[in-house]
Amino acid sequence: MRVLRWRSCAILSVCVLSRALAGSLTIATYNLENYTSANRLTEFGYRRDYPKPESEKEALRATLRELNADVIVFQEIGSAAYLEELQRDLRTEAVEYPHAWCADAHDPDRRLAVLSRVPWSYAKAHGDLTFRYFGATTPVKRGLLEMRFTTPLGEVAIFAVHLKSRYSDRSDDPGSEIRRNSEATVIRDRILQLRPDPESELFLVLGDFNDGRHGRAMQRFLKKGKLELAISLPAADSRGHTWTHAYRKKETYSRVDHVLVSPALFPSVREGRARVFDGERVAAASDHRPVVATIEWRE
Repeated sequence: MRVLRWRSCAILSVCVLSRALAGSLTIATYNLENYTSANRLTEFGYRRDYPKPESEKEALRATLRELNADVIVFQEIGSAAYLEELQRDLRTEAVEYPHAWCADAHDPDRRLAVLSRVPWSYAKAHGDLTFRYFGATTPVKRGLLEMRFTTPLGEVAIFAVHLKSRYSDRSDDPGSEIRRNSEATVIRDRILQLRPDPESELFLVLGDFNDGRHGRAMQRFLKKGKLELAISLPAADSRGHTWTHAYRKKETYSRVDHVLVSPALFPSVREGRARVFDGERVAAASDHRPVVATIEWRE
């Protein structure tokens, strides 16, 4: 199975959904917390360029088995080799995701990627997005991932994002809010170029927004002027808790991972909401929890 890279392939041949998915399509977004080599505090002390620990990988695979989504969009995975490793290790545990894509972008360490049980009809990584930032032309660091699936509802598009973190790179941009809002604006405008009529077109925008549900960056994706672009799906876990990210150092919890849907797609969302997944091993796998939503249609 060939893993497609950002610059090597943008468009795939048209396929249809598997008969095994008749009736629904379950889509998840999941930040894997550095599924790559990174500087880490381990049980052996601080280590540079250290791989994600095997205990975390095993917990991740257990979480993905229990999550059982048809399409999973990842944030913070390394090169295509790391995605191939995850795909291969899942296969040894009888969890098949035959379709995979790891997208190269301007962040060489933390990429967007996809595992899917069903083929997509079209895929493109938008690596050309730029904005003005303190007088310089700056790229959207993790880009924008676009995928389309052929369903009985019609073509459903997924737009995946991973906006700038709240880490401050500059003293004159506390929390990197200016940069994150700029990324959100240019991504939103590209989505509107591709899907100018959200009242009739079926799409989702999902990922790690590094922003709360009512934050300025999030608001960019919900409305532009009087145009309603998307609806933010409410989401909670089995206990009613809504957080998706745990900042362990300060013991704080927030919701930064979201699933948005176009007004045209909203009536097909199961129960009109998403779900924060809180499986038994999820805390050991990542500092994020997956968010999952199901699109339904009549068979």
